[in-house]
Amino acid sequence: MPTSTPNSTRGARKGTKGASRKAASRRTSSSARARKASPAKTKRAKAARARAASQTRAAVRQADTATRLTVSDRSNALGDYAERAVLIPVGVALTARDRVVSSVNGAISSYSTPARAQAQLRRFERRGATARNRLEREVRKARVRLERQLRQRRREFGRTVGELEGRRENVAKNGTDLASELATRLQEGVLGRV
Repeated sequence: MPTSTPNSTRGARKGTKGASRKAASRRTSSSARARKASPAKTKRAKAARARAASQTRAAVRQADTATRLTVSDRSNALGDYAERAVLIPVGVALTARDRVVSSVNGAISSYSTPARAQAQLRRFERRGATARNRLEREVRKARVRLERQLRQRRREFGRTVGELEGRRENVAKNGTDLASELATRLQEGVLGRV
């Protein structure tokens, strides 16, 4: 096992001290250079550090708020659903009641005096007459449309019948002409053989 001599240890220590002094002088010169850096760079660096710190704080606050809200939102959501389940039927019942009350009040106000009742009856009569007239017009239009279609079909049928009669007459005429021609040919054939 090698043994160290006192001189070699001292030399090592001196070398270490010398190296550390050189490194320290380099650090001080680089920090002196950093201190001598432009003021704009230092301002930008300081602003960047401040921005980073601010963003970190904001992120922590936001995470905190989100955690609190999700727990409270779930309980609020269940409460909201339960509340809606109760309020919807109540609202429906109240709306139906309001409609019934308004129709009853309307009927009462329409017939509260004989003059109002007569005026209401005249309105009903006019409305009935209007509906009757509209129905009569519709029936008249339908009847006219049907009669027009029947006339057109009758005309088409008459034309078809006329064409068929003309063809029959042509066939009959051609048939008698053909028959008479055949008869004359037969007679000529028979006479020619005799």
